[in-house]
Amino acid sequence: MSDDGEVDDRRLIAAHLTGDPDAFSTIVRRHADRLWAVALRTTGDPEEAADAVQDAMVSALRYADHYRGDAAVSTWLHRIVVNASLDRLRRRAARPSVPLGERDVEAGGDQHAATLARLDVRAALAKLPEAQRVALVLVDLEDVPVAEAAQLLGVAEGTVKSRCSRARVALAQLLRGGSGAAAAARPAGQGHAQRSDRTSPAAPGFIGEARPSPYRNDPYEAEPDQRTGNPRGGGNVRSQEPPRGHSRAGEGW
Repeated sequence: MSDDGEVDDRRLIAAHLTGDPDAFSTIVRRHADRLWAVALRTTGDPEEAADAVQDAMVSALRYADHYRGDAAVSTWLHRIVVNASLDRLRRRAARPSVPLGERDVEAGGDQHAATLARLDVRAALAKLPEAQRVALVLVDLEDVPVAEAAQLLGVAEGTVKSRCSRARVALAQLLRGGSGAAAAARPAGQGHAQRSDRTSPAAPGFIGEARPSPYRNDPYEAEPDQRTGNPRGGGNVRSQEPPRGHSRAGEGW
C-alpha cells in the first residue's frame, strides 16, 4: 500500500475512535481480499477462513484503541487475522478436509495455465501438516519474523525454522508431482505440445499451442477464385469463424 493509503488508514482509525460510524467499515473494505487470503492460507479451509476474518474484524473493531501506531494498519489487521485463524485451528474438531483445489475446479472446465498453477499451490498447501503449513504461511508468505511467529505459535524459534524447512521440501515435492484436483482437471496431454507433421503456429485470433492447420487439407485452399482472389468455398480464410474446439483470443479468461 502507498504511504498515502497508510496515512488514510491511520486517519480512519482515529475517525473511528472519535465516533465516525463509517470509518472502520471503509478500512475493512479496503483490506478485505488480502485478509481473507491470509486466513485461507492459514486455515486451509474457505469456511474457516471466512469465520476467522469475521472474528478478527469484530476483535479489531472492539479493540481499535489498542492500535499503537508502531506498525501499518494493514500489518496490525493481518496479525489479528492470523491469531483468529490459529484460534480456529485450535478449536476445530478433527474431521476430514477437502483439498481446496477440489472445491474450485469445475469438472471438465478449461483452465488457464496460471489459474491451474495457483490451484496447485493452494491444494499443495492444504496437504501439508497443519503445523508446517501455518509456519510456512507466517514466515514465507506473510513475512512475519521467525521470533514473532514463534510467539504466535507458542513454540521455540528453532521449531518454527524446522517446520518451515520441512514444509518447503514437502511443498516442492507436491508441486513437482502435480497436486490436488488442479492436476486432475488438466485434459490428457495438456501442458505438453503435441507433435505433428502438420502443425502451424497459433494463428492470429486464436490461443493455445501449435495446432494442425484447420485449412491444410482444404482442396480449395491453393485454388483461389479468379474473381475475388479468395479461396473457393466460403470467403477469405482469415475472416472465417474458428472451427469447433478453438476459441477466440481472450474468451474464457
